[in-house]
Amino acid sequence: MGLTICDMSVSLDGYVTGPNDSRENPFGDGAEGLHAWLLPTAGDEDRAVLEATVSEVGAIVMGRTSFEKNEGDGGWGDAGPMADIPCVVLTHRLPTRSYPPVFTFVTEGVTSAIRQAQQFAGDKDVHLFGATVMQQALPLGLVDEIRVHVMPVIVGGGTALFGGLTSAISLERIGAQVTGAATHLQYRVLR
Repeated sequence: MGLTICDMSVSLDGYVTGPNDSRENPFGDGAEGLHAWLLPTAGDEDRAVLEATVSEVGAIVMGRTSFEKNEGDGGWGDAGPMADIPCVVLTHRLPTRSYPPVFTFVTEGVTSAIRQAQQFAGDKDVHLFGATVMQQALPLGLVDEIRVHVMPVIVGGGTALFGGLTSAISLERIGAQVTGAATHLQYRVLR
C-alpha cells in the first residue's frame, strides 16, 4: 500500500482558493496563479516535480464541492482531474444521475473514502484533493505526507488549507525545492 498524501498548491498566506470560488470561477478571485507551476510554460524543474507526482498517484479522494466545480463540460470532461485515475468523491448525498466510471461516491465518511481509494491505488499513493478532505483526514491520523507548492501570491481570503484544524500536528520536513514558479515543500506527518 502506498502513502496518503495531501498535495496542494497554496498561496503564501495559506489559501488554496481565493474568495468567491465557484464553478465559473474555480480558483476564486485573485487566485488564478495558484497553479502556474503546473502549466506547460513552467520550467523544467517544475515539470519534473509534476511528473514525479503524477507517476505516484493511484487514486484521488476529493470532496463534493471540488467535484461539482470541475466535473463535466467546461471542467474535466468525461474524466477526472488526472484522466482515468480513480476518484473517490466524499459526499453527504449520492448523485441522482450517472457519472463516468472513474468516479466512486462515498457517503460513509473520510475513513471509508480513503480506504476505498487505497484499494483502487494498490501499491501507489492516494492523493487528497481539496482542503476540506485533508482537514477531516489529518486529525484522524489518515495522512502520511503533506506536500505544498507555495506560490508567490497573497490571496487575502478564500479557502484556507489548514483553516478547519483545531489541534496541533507535528511534522518533519523531508523535502524542499525552490524553482522558478514555486517553493515545493514536503513534510512527513509524525504520529
